[in-house]
Amino acid sequence: MKIVVCIKQVPDTTEVKINPQTNTLIRDGVPSIINPYDLHAIEAALDIKEMMDASVTVLTMGPPQAENALRDAAAMGADDVALLTDKVFAGSDSWATAYALSCAIKKVGYDLIICGKQAIDGDTGQVGPAVAEFLNIPHVSYVSKFSSLNGDAITVRRLMDDGYDIVEVSLPALITVVRELNQPRLPSLKGKIRAKKIEIKRLNHTDINVPPKNVGVEGSPTQVKNIFAPAVKKDRRMLEGTADHQVEELIEALRCIRCI
Repeated sequence: MKIVVCIKQVPDTTEVKINPQTNTLIRDGVPSIINPYDLHAIEAALDIKEMMDASVTVLTMGPPQAENALRDAAAMGADDVALLTDKVFAGSDSWATAYALSCAIKKVGYDLIICGKQAIDGDTGQVGPAVAEFLNIPHVSYVSKFSSLNGDAITVRRLMDDGYDIVEVSLPALITVVRELNQPRLPSLKGKIRAKKIEIKRLNHTDINVPPKNVGVEGSPTQVKNIFAPAVKKDRRMLEGTADHQVEELIEALRCIRCI
């Protein structure tokens, strides 16, 4: 079985900076990490690899510095890693990103694609399902448990607002996973040594037959007009003391507001 895991390198949330001219995240020189949900996707692929004959390829789209995320994935146990990087990809929205990833996945080959449910910098949750649509394969989102897996189909438990769904889907397919699925492993010393030496395959838009007009700013249907941090409101206070005391304070505060 050929498993492809799509990951994203995201800025450390305590270090986010915004370019006021382009309304985009400043990534150069900013500490970055693997998107936390994607760590669960990598772990899911490695768990399957340990249960059956499977290979794991980790793929990401981003600037050259995204190699660091791929080496971290290799240290966890990924067999191959590939970086989709090209200046024409800069500014791609979720639609253009999913299109480029789908073209790269076609080149790499796949039976099962695993993604984190969303990235913590954009929180759209759109890329995984959109990749499946571009590949014209079924997908299941918010997977919290694997029930069974064979070469033809996979049965999973899907997290819903009011409980769970049990879904069987034929392969090839794409799934997105949630934190409840597993606990990502820590890289071993042997894995870290291997990761330093692993060859990272680099793919540009010509390698995956993507016209520049279909990606980047030109190929993105959505544009960010403005982005800003919410203003800090200083007229706030924390209620302290016992629960009963806090309730009394809250009631009194609400009465004062009502009188205004």
